[in-house]
Amino acid sequence: MKIELCNTVESGLPPGDDHPYRSGAWRPQYNEYDAWDLDVEGQIPDDLAGVYLRNTETAVFEPIKRYHPFDGDGMLHSIGFANGEAKYANRFVRTEGFLAEQEAKESLWAGITEHPSNAKADHGWGARTMMKDNASTDVIVHRGEALANFYQCGELYRLDPHTLETKGTTKWNGWFPPEGVSAHPRVDEHTGELLFFNYGAAAPYMHYGVISAEGELVTYIDIPLPGPRLPHDMMYTENYTILNDLPLFWDPEALANGFYSNVFRRDMPSRFAVVPRHGSTDDIQWFESDPTFVLHWINAYEEGNEIVLDGFFQHNPTARGVDRSANADPRLKGFETLDMNVLQARSHRWRFNLVTGETQEESLSDQCLEFPMINGQHWGRPYRYSYNARCAHGLFAFDGLVKHDLVNGTEELWEAPEGTYVSETVVAPKLGSTGEDDAYLLTFSSDIVNDVSHCEVFDASDPTAGPIARVKLPERISSGTHATWAPASQL
Repeated sequence: MKIELCNTVESGLPPGDDHPYRSGAWRPQYNEYDAWDLDVEGQIPDDLAGVYLRNTETAVFEPIKRYHPFDGDGMLHSIGFANGEAKYANRFVRTEGFLAEQEAKESLWAGITEHPSNAKADHGWGARTMMKDNASTDVIVHRGEALANFYQCGELYRLDPHTLETKGTTKWNGWFPPEGVSAHPRVDEHTGELLFFNYGAAAPYMHYGVISAEGELVTYIDIPLPGPRLPHDMMYTENYTILNDLPLFWDPEALANGFYSNVFRRDMPSRFAVVPRHGSTDDIQWFESDPTFVLHWINAYEEGNEIVLDGFFQHNPTARGVDRSANADPRLKGFETLDMNVLQARSHRWRFNLVTGETQEESLSDQCLEFPMINGQHWGRPYRYSYNARCAHGLFAFDGLVKHDLVNGTEELWEAPEGTYVSETVVAPKLGSTGEDDAYLLTFSSDIVNDVSHCEVFDASDPTAGPIARVKLPERISSGTHATWAPASQL
């Protein structure tokens, strides 16, 4: 392995830090590397070509009051494949907030579990305002550039997908929505369009937009909601986009007093806005279903007069009934809701009939899974397989990979070794692929027992056989959130 240490960011955390989201699987990484001629167990396939990008939240400074894992600065990891070879790079996203705190040598913004008034900075971002846009949630590739984004609405930071050089913020003909862009913007591989939404505490509370393959804003409309909501994800079909109004949102009474605490209204339905991709506010058709919160959607497609939407239905979104008395550490208050097993997130299907306005729904699995990925050629189209992360107990992390066959209803598990955690697993179609699972699966693993990380490569047709190649990284990386695969043709 050939390694170049390009930069080291100085840590402002205390020595021997034992915070569970700044140690163990979440131990921060401060070194930025370029690496090539990487050590490989097995063999990298010749028909694997493209770039695997993954975002992580990295704690750099002590928080003003309380640290939450989603407060960390974005660090991207890139591993590019071509002709049986791999090259790796990792970099912090040089956001405005990151650079300001580097200069100040301290945290300047209040985190998600702190009151916004605690901020030391004089401006901020986010749906609730005065947050730091850390660009640490998701990453996508559009028009050959990686775009890192923030889950509560912010800028889209542009990076070179290979070198990870930060190239500034996104503008479309000099314009960007003042409300920002939320996780998760979606790119339709068939049209090259980027679909996005944002939300906030002021009416109409949500907007939806489309950017063309040429980088032009072609649609931007209001999605009027009854009040502030907390949507996290969106989905689309070939002709429609699906947005949501779910009954977990900021408590209106607390919000009136300047506090942002969540409430789940079990007496209210889940609502879904189905709008033609380039439609208007007047074209929205609303559907209702059982109350829940959905963090991530799996896919959606059209079937006759119906739209089929799959996602992870949370059966207990606020950890109701969980004993919290044993957790006396004030730093960890509310962290129960980071365990998807507590939230009981399970694969679910909704059917919206565009003619009758009726909704049907059903559970698709008894397993607690999340962070789904599918073959990108099937986004918005009929599909058969999803590749989902198995949620570790007691920690926001993943300890296995489940291939879900939605036609046969079967689930196949690959379980990571004890003490090893994996990332959201992307699907990389083989060059010249002919089938949906004629592909490879890629995930970064963090082995805390042996203090090492790999990029694990699986055959998507049989992930239970284990990795066919394991590419060693220069340093063990932290757990994090989302990832994407960009085939060579998109770069």
